[in-house]
Amino acid sequence: MNPAETTTQLGQPNATAILFFLLFVGVTLAITYWAARKTKTTSEFFAAGGGVSAAQNGFALAGDYMSAASFLGIAGLVATSGFDGLIYSVGWLVGWPVVTFLIAEPLRNLGKYTFADVVAYRLKQTPVRLSAAVGTLTVVSFYLIAQMVGAGNLIHLLFGLSYEAAVVIVGAVMILYVLFGGMIATTWVQIVKAVLLLAGATGLAGMVLSKFGFSPLRLFNEAATQYGAEVLAPGKLVNNPLEAISLGVALMFGTAGLPHILMRFYTVPDAKAARSSVFYATGLIGYFYLVTFILGFGASVLVGRQAITGVDKGGNMAAPMLAEVVGGTGFLGFISAVAFATILAVVAGLTLSGAAALSHDLWSSVVRKGQAPEAEQLKVARLASLFLGVLAIILGVAFKGQNVAFMVGLAFAIAASANFPALLLSMAWKKFTTNGAVASMLTGAISSVLFIFLSPTVQVDLLGNTSALFPLRNPGVITIPLAFIVGAAVSLLFPEHESAARFAEVKHRMHVGVPQPAPAVATVASKPADEPSRPAATGSEAKA
Repeated sequence: MNPAETTTQLGQPNATAILFFLLFVGVTLAITYWAARKTKTTSEFFAAGGGVSAAQNGFALAGDYMSAASFLGIAGLVATSGFDGLIYSVGWLVGWPVVTFLIAEPLRNLGKYTFADVVAYRLKQTPVRLSAAVGTLTVVSFYLIAQMVGAGNLIHLLFGLSYEAAVVIVGAVMILYVLFGGMIATTWVQIVKAVLLLAGATGLAGMVLSKFGFSPLRLFNEAATQYGAEVLAPGKLVNNPLEAISLGVALMFGTAGLPHILMRFYTVPDAKAARSSVFYATGLIGYFYLVTFILGFGASVLVGRQAITGVDKGGNMAAPMLAEVVGGTGFLGFISAVAFATILAVVAGLTLSGAAALSHDLWSSVVRKGQAPEAEQLKVARLASLFLGVLAIILGVAFKGQNVAFMVGLAFAIAASANFPALLLSMAWKKFTTNGAVASMLTGAISSVLFIFLSPTVQVDLLGNTSALFPLRNPGVITIPLAFIVGAAVSLLFPEHESAARFAEVKHRMHVGVPQPAPAVATVASKPADEPSRPAATGSEAKA
């Protein structure tokens, strides 16, 4: 079976894609209008008022996680690199048990809107929240690059618009979602997108397998016939064991440090719902990644690598091109509109998490010391959303042409280094201190960005140099242990007795969801002077 001739409609206006695009935007804007009428407080803006069910949040988590990197990027990597593309999908999937067993319940019981709430629970608010905001905004920026690049390519190829105009359109629609609808609108946009994406990817995989007697083995054998047996073996995309380990640990632990994923656990009523939502999400995401593997090999066999890279050098258009080959121009339009919905929902979630860092962590907690009125907090949150929407557009234009799965892999390395070590140590280690948290988060964020800049990714691929000072493309294997070690060492060098004294309270609330009855009075009295009062336990928390 030979790859199809390169007679793709990509690059020309596609009436079906435009119709589905307008339909999706119309439906989601209607959702936004409905959500805007329900979004009157910061709790509703950032956490949907805690009224999202476990199943709804599971679909929304899956929608948040199954991004352009998953659908467009992994399919492209598998199509152009073969078996090695699977390391991304497996790495992203195995991060979910970490979230289930270590993060979900404590996060819901200790925090309010952001992961910094948990890290700062028994520490000094100002330095911790400032450092957490650095990590959050760095992760969000890298993740936004990937999504906006994928969106720009897609709309550019479908509508015949310039890449830059396409990025501006995506950014503008996303700003409307977040600015007016907040988390309620974002949640329902993600649920709609998850259903569409799962249905579209399943249909596409079924059409691919129908050409091989519904036998994946026949598909893989055909790929080996066309490109050689090495297409089914590791070593092409990740060519040394240390590189594979580094990428794997970044993807696995990065999930537990992604601010837009962690933020979703505040949208459910209690810790039990938080755990259940991870169960739903893991099943949906695991199924989806199996499907993308079929799509990648199907694209390499039925479309051809040369045709794929000829349309987009990053390989991001492999899935839409495959849809055109097996289902015609109409199916291309539908799959492309689904991919657009995927990107739009994820960008909205990212923007909301960045806005929470700017508004809740920096403005309300640091600048206003927890004394900002409700109306002021909501106004700042919306201004922060607008700022991040504009930033997303600028980043999308600046990083044109990068493979989106690869860019998200770097975002995961930063999340795993800057956020995860401090989050875990704050919940699990009695001797963890404010100085240790600050040192861990800043070390993780700065070292990961620095090593990425010195890596072959930037020095060779982007800048065209012949070599790079740092040999690994993903720095996770160095920066994650470094953040843990620095956080632990600084905590031991500069002990903080008040933090250690409050650890029993943290452990109790992590697992029970309410403060300890008697000791809570004494510990609150000894809080650092710059620390705002903790949120009172709600009835739903008590149920946990």
